Amino acid sequence: MSSPSAVAGPLGDPPPGERALARGITATWWYTVTAVVFIELFLVFAWALRVLATPADPIAIVVVGIGGIVWLLSTVVLLSAYRHRVENGPGFPWARIAAPLLVAVAYGVAAGLAADSWLFGIMPVAQSVVLLNWQRGVRVRVVGLATLVMIGFAFIDGARGALGGGVADWVPTLYAIVIPAMSVSSLWWWDVLVTLDRARASEARLAATQERLRIATDVHDLQGHHLQVIALQLELAERLMARDPDAALDQLRAARASVDDARQGTRDLATRFRSVPLGDEVANARDLLSAAGIAVEAEIAPDAGEAPASALGPVIRETTTNVLRHGAGRRARLTFARAGDEWRYEVVNDVDPAAQREHTGSGLDGVKRRIAEAGGTLEVRDEGCEFAVVVTVPATDDPRGGRR
Repeated sequence: MSSPSAVAGPLGDPPPGERALARGITATWWYTVTAVVFIELFLVFAWALRVLATPADPIAIVVVGIGGIVWLLSTVVLLSAYRHRVENGPGFPWARIAAPLLVAVAYGVAAGLAADSWLFGIMPVAQSVVLLNWQRGVRVRVVGLATLVMIGFAFIDGARGALGGGVADWVPTLYAIVIPAMSVSSLWWWDVLVTLDRARASEARLAATQERLRIATDVHDLQGHHLQVIALQLELAERLMARDPDAALDQLRAARASVDDARQGTRDLATRFRSVPLGDEVANARDLLSAAGIAVEAEIAPDAGEAPASALGPVIRETTTNVLRHGAGRRARLTFARAGDEWRYEVVNDVDPAAQREHTGSGLDGVKRRIAEAGGTLEVRDEGCEFAVVVTVPATDDPRGGRR
């Protein structure tokens, strides 16, 4: 199992929400690594103090302290291999983990002799072993076995008189015994997060697949019906061509009408799948601006879904893009509500008075044309430090001929 990745969007790039989740998962992984490294660093520090408190050779302090830092760095390599592991993959990546394991063995032997402790001699090996990519259920047994082995060596140290009776002796001992369990608990939380993210990604892919299947079914039903009707009409026209040309011509006209119906049905189907409720459009605009670091105030009417999405949806998207490109990037205000017989959408953002800008570019020109076709109005206000776009469309007339 490699590190989780977001589900790609239509153009191959994950949407902003997916990228935020991916960043959060990456940050959680580094929190996990930091926690494990801090546990190991504290243990090395505690044992260095224990050796320092005894009349020992200064070389022993160097072996325990400096050697501990080298061993700690080797466990970071093991953690990296753990993160990029393959779930249920074949065996261990020995090319990556062989050197860290050898470092753990070397440090255990040297530090165990320097500290005169069998427990400290086995601890680096036990810690490095539990960081490997064990199969499900195996790691718990490995941690339990490592803990029991270290408890046994702690009793051996006590029987040899290597452990004193003070807190300075027992705290490093207890810490060394529990460090594998503490480290694995941190990795367990990371595994839980990865599992949840994979479930979320699988759910998103399944939802997208189901939606594609539903669209394909609708297109099949629509086109299959019309094509069958057209085929019958053309076949009938062919049979009537010799004995009744007028009737054959009527069938050809009917076939052409069926083609028009099929085209219109396909357009309506595509429009239905592309359309997004206006309330969601404004909410998406708010979230997008907030993600860009802009302080956003949004007032969205509860009945915003009743507004003409075909006219206002592209307007909301275009004005949001305009704020991102030409605004000063500090604040924006979005208002979408019904005012009498009109729907009114207003976006206001701050601008840099010293910046060179052009308010009536092709984007706003396109907005103006679209709103004019819907029977609405477009107002642009430039107030020096503030730029506003106000769009109104009739609340009763649907540009496609329906009623709202």
